[in-house]
Amino acid sequence: MWQAFFLQLSWKELLVGDEEWFFLLEIVLRAFIMIIAIILALRILGKRGVKQLSIFELVVIVSFGSAAGDPMIYKEIGVLTAMVVFLVIIAVYRLITYFIGRNQRFENMMEGKPICLIKEGRFSINNFKKEALGTQELLSELRLKGVSQLGQIEIAIEEISGEISVFYYDDEAVRFGLPIMPAALKGKQTQFDAAGYYSCCYCGFTEIKSAADNNVCEKCEHTEWLPSCSKKRVT
Repeated sequence: MWQAFFLQLSWKELLVGDEEWFFLLEIVLRAFIMIIAIILALRILGKRGVKQLSIFELVVIVSFGSAAGDPMIYKEIGVLTAMVVFLVIIAVYRLITYFIGRNQRFENMMEGKPICLIKEGRFSINNFKKEALGTQELLSELRLKGVSQLGQIEIAIEEISGEISVFYYDDEAVRFGLPIMPAALKGKQTQFDAAGYYSCCYCGFTEIKSAADNNVCEKCEHTEWLPSCSKKRVT
């Protein structure tokens, strides 16, 4: 069966489709031209369009890739056609950035605005609803920045680029806060074994609890807690 399959297989169609072998050299030339065009277009857009991509700028980059890809491999699509698309993309980008620089509301609509995720050692829960950002994803980002518990953080902000900026308390001002190390997160409890600082697993609210205290968080009304940590950040 396999022998018959390989005998009937057209290697030319498999490798170059309906085109001739010479078209491979043309693809090399097309790809070279389009790559140079992308580099020049990004240079025209400026450094900001490369280093700090907002959603709007990401759409521009994806549009470049889409416009450049087809002329590289499809013979029926001319390179000049892609160049016209490039000019339109650049013109639209310049027009939108012009209005972005002159209208704050339009800028927020196109690029978004920074969102506070953590303030004074607690999650800004209401802001999480505005962003498609999971708690575990955020905790992972914080651990990569050397954070082991939320009491080390004065404020954390998600920038329009998606990066998270973190501003820390000085060591002497570090508070008790929700521990975020994987091992500690496994110890969730709904009752308090002994008096001490406890942090709500949902919002990070921290207070002193005793064994007889109510387990409902006064800030978010959730009932899972972790023993708080006052460890300083390791830098």
